[in-house]
Amino acid sequence: MIYAVWVPLLMPLIAVPAARRLADALSPVRAVRLLASTAVGLALFSTLALVLLVVPGATRFSAVAAVGELVKPLADVAPDVTVPLAAAAVALLAGCAVAVARTVRRHWVELHRASAPADGSEGELAVVRDSRPDAYALPGLPGSPGRIVVTTGMLRALDPAERDALLAHERAHLAGRHHFFLAGAELAALCHPALRSLRAPMGYALERCADEAAAMAVGDRRVAARAIGRAALAARAAEGAGGRPRVALAATAGPVPRRVEALLGRATPRPRVGRAAAAALLACLALSGAAALDATHDLHSSIEVAQGESPQR
Repeated sequence: MIYAVWVPLLMPLIAVPAARRLADALSPVRAVRLLASTAVGLALFSTLALVLLVVPGATRFSAVAAVGELVKPLADVAPDVTVPLAAAAVALLAGCAVAVARTVRRHWVELHRASAPADGSEGELAVVRDSRPDAYALPGLPGSPGRIVVTTGMLRALDPAERDALLAHERAHLAGRHHFFLAGAELAALCHPALRSLRAPMGYALERCADEAAAMAVGDRRVAARAIGRAALAARAAEGAGGRPRVALAATAGPVPRRVEALLGRATPRPRVGRAAAAALLACLALSGAAALDATHDLHSSIEVAQGESPQR
């Protein structure tokens, strides 16, 4: 176990560089699914590895050994190694638990606030009287479809066809429940620092999903690209995102020039890079999971030996 348990903790450092290449090299939907699976899977396996590091050191204490009915030490490794490792793992697990709990609570509070608009309006679309151009999708509480918020300033900045494309973009965010993917990436980042770098490509891939949905809805990729570009320029020039809730998803977010190039077909396709990056991510995920399972099996066998039983193979 002493060797296998480190693999899930080190694998995110290898997976993240490959993940950064996915958003442009794969289709947006495939990139989102693979990034989400990688982030959540690596976070779970690394957390399991920390739990496995706690057990050998904890059983050095008589109270824990008595609960586990151990008749001899769990491992042959000296206590001056296992106990500090266990203490460090406990501290990291506690920090992760606190951070995850705070983030979940913050998201829940923000969703409650977002689901109760100040103007009391109902329906999918809420038009706010504000000269600052802005538009975003607010996810709803479980069972609620959410709503699209657009300011009068943004409506004036776009022509009718561009407005349709912008609203289709925000509607795609709500229909695809994209906030769940972003929340999963954020929680995964709290479990392992290296996974923080996955949030940017995840956000970009989600915006690309909505871009493609908008282009399909209006039937013109150039109109969708023009709508996104003009909306972003208008919002940034007027600082229109100042009062936007943090849980909001907006068409003006992320690297807009890259998104516009992709819509116009000017981005250079790199299918080989995408396949290589996807294979690397899947390999990292499989190795991390296999190592975590192997370490768990070894620990279980060690517990049986320490209890005076023959390990089962």
